[in-house]
Amino acid sequence: MFPRPLYRLPEGFQMEGHRAPPTLRRIPAHPLSRPRGHSALLPSMLMFGVIVASSGLLLMIERGILAEVKTPPPRGDVAWRTVRPEGEDELELQILRDVRNRTLRRVCGHQSMPHSVWALPPGQRRTLLKHIIVNDKYKFLYCYVPKVACSNWKRVLKVLDGHLDSVDAKLKMDHKSDLVFLADLSAEQIRYRMRHYYKFLFVREPMERLLSAYRNKFGEIREYQQRYGMEIVRRYRKKTAAAASKGDDVTFSEFLQYLLDEDVEKMDEHWMPIYNLCQPCVVPYDYIGSYERLREDANHILEAINAPTYIQFPERQSWYKPVTKETFHYFLCNTPQGLIRELLPKYIMDYSLFAYSLPNITKDHCRQ
Repeated sequence: MFPRPLYRLPEGFQMEGHRAPPTLRRIPAHPLSRPRGHSALLPSMLMFGVIVASSGLLLMIERGILAEVKTPPPRGDVAWRTVRPEGEDELELQILRDVRNRTLRRVCGHQSMPHSVWALPPGQRRTLLKHIIVNDKYKFLYCYVPKVACSNWKRVLKVLDGHLDSVDAKLKMDHKSDLVFLADLSAEQIRYRMRHYYKFLFVREPMERLLSAYRNKFGEIREYQQRYGMEIVRRYRKKTAAAASKGDDVTFSEFLQYLLDEDVEKMDEHWMPIYNLCQPCVVPYDYIGSYERLREDANHILEAINAPTYIQFPERQSWYKPVTKETFHYFLCNTPQGLIRELLPKYIMDYSLFAYSLPNITKDHCRQ
């Protein structure tokens, strides 16, 4: 999608700290558990990384490089502003949300952006409408993003509509049945719901999301090993080595090289950028939650849509293997730095709009 020679991102942006999601249960407040020692450091780090990413993004827009994927300004600040900070951690969170709001307004307000869902190219509009789930009973729209707790959110939606007895039901998730998507509705029905329903989505640090998709799809799912794994080893290995592979031994570097060479609009949804899936400039989301604050933000959504109090966001499945800070560090630091820097522009919208700092892949950091 992007002409590679135009992008050479600086090395060594500090990345915001990551932690595995806590045990999930419904709570009334929104406490944060980040260690206090990071509070003074985060705003400057975060602002620096986002300003650089946003400046590069705006330059791309000015040159028309991203013109085909732009959209209209949101209607005022999204619901990040509704949180009232009462301490250091809350102030840190407010700064993060303010950065996101400002970036959204600045980028989405650019004159090259389309003005509605209907101004999107047909392929992009189709992708968006296929990823927004409709709940008419509680009047909300949820744009699901694979590898950002979307399976558990679908469980919640099925319980809300009476298609599932409990969010903790032990069964394989059917990601299509008993769910209504905007793509299933007429243009008039879509316009009405876009105008009147509560809208939300959840985001995640882009490279961490890619790592989660890689470990799951190529380490566990035979269908993905055969469909994508075999293609990847065929492209990036010598014929003799590729012939011996069953697609289950794809390396993370090979996966990222595949993404670098792939057209963003043709990517599988599990690694397509969140921007392309949910178009946060076109859709005026009322709340954008994050995987890093899954429990707190999920509770906020359940309260906002007036869900029954007995419905709680599901706890993480026992079989799920989270991406820990150590695992993330290991994979990034054992991947060629040049490859990561070349790939980042494809996910620059996610980094910029959602205020994620660019990953630190310097040699000094990786020696730690």
